[in-house]
Amino acid sequence: MRTQPSTRPEPATRTLTAPPSLTPLLARGALLSPFKRPRPDAPVPATRLVLPGVRVDLARLAAYERVCGFATGPDVLPVTYPHVLAFPLAMRIMAGRDFPLPLLGLVHTSIGITQYEEPTAAAEYDLAVRVEGLASHRRGTEATVLTEARADGRLVWESRSTYLARHRTRGETAGNAARGPASDGPAPSSREESGEGSAPSRTLPALAEWRLAQDVGRRYGAVSGDRNPIHLHPLTARLFGFPRAIAHGMWSVARCLAEYGPQSAVEIRADFRAPVLLPGTVTYAAQGLAFELRTGDRVHLTGDVRPLPPGTATGGDPAPAAPTG
Repeated sequence: MRTQPSTRPEPATRTLTAPPSLTPLLARGALLSPFKRPRPDAPVPATRLVLPGVRVDLARLAAYERVCGFATGPDVLPVTYPHVLAFPLAMRIMAGRDFPLPLLGLVHTSIGITQYEEPTAAAEYDLAVRVEGLASHRRGTEATVLTEARADGRLVWESRSTYLARHRTRGETAGNAARGPASDGPAPSSREESGEGSAPSRTLPALAEWRLAQDVGRRYGAVSGDRNPIHLHPLTARLFGFPRAIAHGMWSVARCLAEYGPQSAVEIRADFRAPVLLPGTVTYAAQGLAFELRTGDRVHLTGDVRPLPPGTATGGDPAPAAPTG
């Protein structure tokens, strides 16, 4: 059972002049991980990172669209693409000394996206990322990371991702903790919790079947910057307890939403339930607002897409701070 993340005062804003490099962040996060002692009442970073004036690299966008199955050419960004743009900011926070959860083995458990208007490929974006808080989870401690994208001062897109650090909780024995999922490696990925990959009570009708090549993780890593070794090769995946490389959770969401169809002003929720092994064959199913990705009776991902009511407010627009590097 989860509790709501604790509230805290608005964090101080730090404005960057360039996107952080991901490779040294992954290395630093992995080195610091053994020294982290996660707990739900730990303090979280009191900083909101902002990267202003971000322009979309059209060649990289087209490559992302091809890997994830979106149509190439439209001026509108895929609904999942702002997550890719802001991923280096999130990694900078989660790889830092003051982030209380270990990056090594951190599990991306869910994402909720609110798109207030369709972001365009030609616009310039101010990106912001901060940790909203921690919450206890039956398998450990979960952090909520808020990501925002603004264009011309308007909040056009935001997401809340939850990341789980697994550890023994009150009342859990060492044996129960050991039966938890294998580590997902030194960067956030999708989860596989005992019993959570089973089919939900309502089975959605199958609409498509996809045969996934072994290199899906490498191709998505190249266009997203997320080169977690569990996605790249069977040998590196085995180091973290997986029999083969697994697909990125965010690739699975993007591929499902590409198949689902165009999204304008929408609210999306997706829960990662079990990894997708590569190579493999998966089934996309959907009905009404709901969609899922599964292999036989094993469900990898569940989600829904809900249109926003007309006139939904975008919230406040904090002013950016002076650049600090």
